[in-house]
Amino acid sequence: MEWRIKDPSLAKQGRVQIEWAERHMPVVMRIRERFSREKPLSGIRISAVLHVTKETGALVRTLAAGGAEVWLAGSNPLSTQDDVAAALVEDGIHVFAWRGQGSDEYWWCIDRIIEASPHVVMDDGADLHARLHMTKRDLARKILGGSEETTTGVMRLRAMEREGVLQYPVIAVNNALTKYLFDNRYGTGQSTIDGILRATNILLAGKTVVIAGYGWVGRGIAMRARGMGARVVVVEVDPIKALEALMDGYEVMSMSKAARIGDIFITATGNRDVIRAEHFEHMKDGAFLANAGHFNVEVSVEDLERISVSKRVLRNYVTEYTLKNGKKLYLLAEGRLVNLVAAEGHPSEVMDMSFANQALSVEYLVKNRGKLEPRVYNVPQEIDTEVARLKLASLGIELEELTEEQKRYLAQWAEGT
Repeated sequence: MEWRIKDPSLAKQGRVQIEWAERHMPVVMRIRERFSREKPLSGIRISAVLHVTKETGALVRTLAAGGAEVWLAGSNPLSTQDDVAAALVEDGIHVFAWRGQGSDEYWWCIDRIIEASPHVVMDDGADLHARLHMTKRDLARKILGGSEETTTGVMRLRAMEREGVLQYPVIAVNNALTKYLFDNRYGTGQSTIDGILRATNILLAGKTVVIAGYGWVGRGIAMRARGMGARVVVVEVDPIKALEALMDGYEVMSMSKAARIGDIFITATGNRDVIRAEHFEHMKDGAFLANAGHFNVEVSVEDLERISVSKRVLRNYVTEYTLKNGKKLYLLAEGRLVNLVAAEGHPSEVMDMSFANQALSVEYLVKNRGKLEPRVYNVPQEIDTEVARLKLASLGIELEELTEEQKRYLAQWAEGT
């Protein structure tokens, strides 16, 4: 066993946390039962860069039950749950992750799981995919396939595909309907608000919450903020999404205007420098800054540092910046993913579907080795549908079934009104 974690003595508590997640992830557990019998991943070595949470623990234990040897690194320097990491090491998972990593340590861990010469790679944000292609291209050519969990990661992989550098097929797990309609919307919506409230304990009712980006993550946050009594303003660059936000009942404006009225700012765009010096300087005294996008580049911390005369940590994950004009702004979670740094990430129930897609996508890659071109694929429809079916069954929901006459009607074109 090779591993590097913070504290192996935390394993007992980590095991309890993973068991708690597994109680709320019935689809993943159903898949684990089958994997344990069939061993579809026997002889497969998997290197994964994922947030090391209790839900990820449930996933990697399922992959191991299927016969895989798993090497795991964290996909964010501040998101690892150290007790979970310790429990997974006890289970035979090669874990290289701890909370509070420096940048060099973060990349060292990723390099370490690359050195394991994986057959399959799993990623959350595409740092592993990019690192492989920049530093280990010979190894990348030997990989039979990979998966990607996030919107940001899929964007990076699409760019690699366009430039003709992608060396192996990748399944965009993020693009599964049973992932983004639920994980991105309901999972991030709830967990982002959870992270902000844990960090600050402020009242949302009556506050003006400015959300940058109205993709599935942004609309999930907007829905939850409005549900708690906030006035919600959306900032968008896409005219269709902006129009949708407007017709969903939100105010829509530019960040320059929103900066003057917002109490809480939340970025969810996948882009950099969404909130910059020109915006900070016009914000209210006491405004909060949070990020729900994958990387810590959406709120320009560099600009915030440059225009501030002092800073201090007031609470866990709350840093107060005093600007030259005397106003104070509060940056949450160092500008990193507020839901994973200040809280525990998505609830297990929604990660159940996301990680079911991950497990089944890895199985699909193994079954179809050598048959797929080096490009980005959506999750096969049959997997997406199966995940939804299993989730409904776990909730005791029965679906209506089409009659034979209805099937015939839908299959023909001649009969109408």
